[in-house]
Amino acid sequence: MSITLVAGLGNPGRDYEKTRHNLGWVVVEALAKKHGLTWKPQPQFEAEVARWDAAPGRTCYLAKPLTFMNDSGRALGALARFYRVPVASVVAVYDDLTIDLGLVKVSVTGSAGGHNGVASLLEHLGDGFVRYRLGIGPKEPPQMDLKDFVLGKFTPDQHILLTQHLDPYLSGLDLLLSRGTEVAMNQLNRREPK
Repeated sequence: MSITLVAGLGNPGRDYEKTRHNLGWVVVEALAKKHGLTWKPQPQFEAEVARWDAAPGRTCYLAKPLTFMNDSGRALGALARFYRVPVASVVAVYDDLTIDLGLVKVSVTGSAGGHNGVASLLEHLGDGFVRYRLGIGPKEPPQMDLKDFVLGKFTPDQHILLTQHLDPYLSGLDLLLSRGTEVAMNQLNRREPK
């Protein structure tokens, strides 16, 4: 099954721009920039969408839901129905607190794990979409409220680390899109933190 809808999860608005919760948006925006794609507002889906003719006869859509993180599934469900994209051909790119900063994990099933954006996707799309999980952990300090942590901004050092990891994030996504989930899981899930 080839991937035809890649969605970066995040929150719209300047207040959320450099927060941990918007890492999915950052990576999908970088993917669009790398391939020279143009974002177009699609109010009927509450999203911005970029069309990508990835290969002859193969069109992929990149999406940024504008519904706020906790309602991401509403936008993605509408997009998937409109473009007739089966759930297995959808990739959600999002931040994951249980993975160390700088690492990526690819998975296909599982619970939302406390991530409201993923819970919304499960509600509106169903299970079986591909999860491209970008590490933002560990939570420091541990007693910090989860919401405050994910809506907090990266420290300057973390920002440098993320900038260094942007190319590997994109090459991992390209690998997933060109070679499929199994290959991506085998190669990306084994990597150790630097």
